[in-house]
Amino acid sequence: MTGTHHKHAHDHQHDHHDHDHDHHHDHGQHQHAQPQACCGSHACDSAATVVAPRKLDGATEQAVFFIQKMDCPTEEKLIRERLANMKGVGTLEFNLIQRELRVQHQLPSIAPLVATLKALDMLPAVKSDSLDADAGGDAPDQAAAYRIPARRWALLGLAGVAALGAEVLAWTSGDERSLPVIALALAAILLGGLGTLKKGWIALRNFSLNMNFLMSLAVIGAAVIGQWPEAAVVIVLFTLAEMIEALSLDRARNAIAGLMAMTPDMATVRSVDGSWNSVPAASVAVDAMVRVAPGERVPLDGLLVSGSTSINQAPITGESLPVAKQAGDPVFAGTINEQGAFEMRVSAAQADSTLSRIVRSVQQAQGQRAPTQRFVDNFARYYIPAVVVMAVLVALLPPLLAGAPFQPWLYKALVLLVIACPCALVISTPVTIVSGLASAARHGILIKGGVYLEQGRRLRALAVDKTGTLTFGKPRLTDVVSLQAGADQQALLQLAVSLAARSDHPVSRAIAVQEERQEERQEDRQALEVQDFAALAGRGVQGRIDGQLLHLGNHRLVHELGQCSPELEARLQGFEKQGKTTTLLCCDGRPELLMAVADTVRPSSRQAVSELQAMGVQVVMLTGDNSHTAQAIAGQTGITDVRGDQLPQDKLQAIEQLRQRHGERSVGMVGDGINDAPALARADIGFAMGAAGTDTALETADVALMDDDLRKIADFIGLSRQAHAVLVQNISIALGIKAVFLVLALLGMSSLWMAVFADMGASLIVVFNGLRLVRGLRQRKSAG
Repeated sequence: MTGTHHKHAHDHQHDHHDHDHDHHHDHGQHQHAQPQACCGSHACDSAATVVAPRKLDGATEQAVFFIQKMDCPTEEKLIRERLANMKGVGTLEFNLIQRELRVQHQLPSIAPLVATLKALDMLPAVKSDSLDADAGGDAPDQAAAYRIPARRWALLGLAGVAALGAEVLAWTSGDERSLPVIALALAAILLGGLGTLKKGWIALRNFSLNMNFLMSLAVIGAAVIGQWPEAAVVIVLFTLAEMIEALSLDRARNAIAGLMAMTPDMATVRSVDGSWNSVPAASVAVDAMVRVAPGERVPLDGLLVSGSTSINQAPITGESLPVAKQAGDPVFAGTINEQGAFEMRVSAAQADSTLSRIVRSVQQAQGQRAPTQRFVDNFARYYIPAVVVMAVLVALLPPLLAGAPFQPWLYKALVLLVIACPCALVISTPVTIVSGLASAARHGILIKGGVYLEQGRRLRALAVDKTGTLTFGKPRLTDVVSLQAGADQQALLQLAVSLAARSDHPVSRAIAVQEERQEERQEDRQALEVQDFAALAGRGVQGRIDGQLLHLGNHRLVHELGQCSPELEARLQGFEKQGKTTTLLCCDGRPELLMAVADTVRPSSRQAVSELQAMGVQVVMLTGDNSHTAQAIAGQTGITDVRGDQLPQDKLQAIEQLRQRHGERSVGMVGDGINDAPALARADIGFAMGAAGTDTALETADVALMDDDLRKIADFIGLSRQAHAVLVQNISIALGIKAVFLVLALLGMSSLWMAVFADMGASLIVVFNGLRLVRGLRQRKSAG
C-alpha cells in the first residue's frame, strides 16, 4: 500500500493553516479557529479542532474529558479562552461531535482543569488521565448523555403554555404590563429560558460576546420596555430551536457512531483448557482463537484458521456481494458471516481493528476544515460584532440626532440582536461535511478530511498506476497452446505444473496456481515426482519426470536448446505485444507447450475509466512496465494517454506536467506501491487502493478505497460535487433569510418572535438539507 505516501507527522503545535495553497505539504491535523460565536448549546455541532495556547518543553501528561454541555463553538471558545491562560496547559484538542476535550499539560493533577470546567457549567467527566490509571470511572454513558431528558421537554411544555397564556391575556385585556401577564411571562422565562440566561451570565463574566449573551440581552431588554409577552415567546422559541436542532444533529453524530455499533460486544473465545466461552470482545488478546457461527458478526480482525464461508464485507469495503473466505484469508470486525462456522486467530485488539481505525479516521477528518467551512467561520467571526454595532447605532442615533421616540428604535435594535445569530449559517457546513464523510465511509471510501471532500469536485486529471490498481497485480495463466499436432495438452500441462511447483519464480507460481484450480475440479490429478531438478539462472528450470528430460523456461532457454524456429518466434512476439510473458515446456529438447502469463485487468477497471472520462476527468496510466504491456492494458481499459517505463522520478514529473496543464488542486494520483510515493505526494489528492486491514494506507492516504474497486473514485467525485451544491444551497438559504429580516427589522416590520422563528426555520432547513448526503452514494454491485 502507500506506505511511504506523503503524510507528515501530526504536528498539533502549528498554527492556523490555509489549505487554499498547495495543501499537500501540510497534511497533518491542521488547526483552524472555530467561529467566535454561535447560537447556544447544540446550535452547531462542528468538528475536531486543535489549539495550542503554548508549546510546552519536556514531557507532558494527557487528560481526556467528556463534556456534556459542549456542543458548539460558543462553549468551545469559552473553554479555550479560560484554559489557554492557565500555566502548564499546552495543546487543547476539541471534538465537538463526540463532546470530547484532550488537554496536554504539565500540572501535578487535573483538579484545576476540572474546577475550571465546572465553573463554566460544562459538566465535565474524566474519560482518562495519564496521571491516574484508575481515572475515567465517572465518564457517563455517552449515548444516554446525548439524549434530552424528559424533564427538559416537560419544563419547556409548561413554559410554552405560560408564554401563550401571557400573549392571549395581553391581547384580550390590551394591557401588556398587567400583573397576571408579567407573572405568566416570568414563569415562561424561568421554566424555559433559565439555562440560556445562566449561559449569558457566564459569557458576560468571561467577556465573551456569544449568542447566549445576546439572546439574554434581547429578552431582558424586551422586559424592560414592557414587552413581557414577547420576551416570554422569544425565550421559549429559542430554547425549542436548540432542542430540535440537537435532535436533528444527533443524526449526523449517529451516522458515525452507527459504524462502530456494528461490532459485537461479545466474542466466543477458546480457553486454555480447550473450552469455548463468551467474553467481552474488548478484552480479547491478539493471537486468541475465536469461533464465529453462521449469521453472526465477526467480533475482531483476524485470519481464518479453519472452516470456509462467505462474508458480507459491506461495513468495511462497501461491496454488495459476499466474499468467499477460506483458511489464511483475513476477516474484519463488524462484517457478517453468512454461511459456515469458522475459527479465526485474532490479529488486532478491538481498539485497533480496521473498523475502529475507520471510525477514528472519520472523526479526525472533521478537524480538516474545508475551504467553505473556513470561509463561513471567518464570516461569522465578523458578522456578530458588525450586527451588534448596527443595533447600538439603531437604538441611539435616531433618538439622539432626530429626536425620535426611544422605545420603538430600541425594540428594532433588539430584533437586530436576535438576527445577529449566525446559527443556520455556521451549522450548514459541518453538518454537510460530516454527513458526506459518514456516507463515504459506509460505502468503503475513507476520506481523510473535509478539505478533500470539497476539493474532489475540482479533479480534472487522474494518474493511475497499472499494477495492483487497474490490474490485480498478480500474474495469471492466460493462454495454453500445444506446439505439436495431436499432443495431449492436459498431460503436458501437468508436466509443466509439476516443474513449476518446485520454483518460486512469479511466473512459475502463476502456472502452479492454475493447476491448483484444476485440482479443485479434478481431485484425482496429482503433481508428479520430479528428479534431478535444477534451476537455470535467468532462463528457467529443468528436471526429469519418469526418466524424460524436461525444460521449463523462457525464450532465451529455447534459443540455447537450438529449437527456436521462425514460426515459434512469430507466436512469441504476438503474445509479447499483448503484454504477456511466455514460458515454454520442452520435452527431450523439443518445444511442446507454450504458456502465456499476464497481469489481468480488474473487471471494474474499464467501467471506472469510462465513468471518470464521462465526468470530464482525463485518466493517465503511469507504469514501470514496458510500453508493450502498458499499451495492452490501456487497450483493455479505454485509456488513451499511456506512459510506460516510468521510474519514480518520471511519475513525479508526469504529475507536475498534469498540474501545469490542468491547474493546481485538480490532479489526483491512484497507487498501491511504495514506488508511487513521490507522485502521490505531489498530487493534490492521493488515493490508496485496497486499504482494508492495512495500517499504512489508512493512516497515509487522503482518500483510501477499502476494497480494490476503482469505480469508487467516480463515486467520490460525484459525492464531492453533491456536497458542494448542498453547501452553496445552505449558505444561500441562511444569508438570504438573514438579509430579508435585516431589512424588515429596519423597516419596523419584524417582531422579536418572528426573528427567532425565522432563525429556527433556517437552521432546520440547512440541517436536513445537509443530512441528505448520508444517503448520497448508491450501492455498487461487485464487478465480479
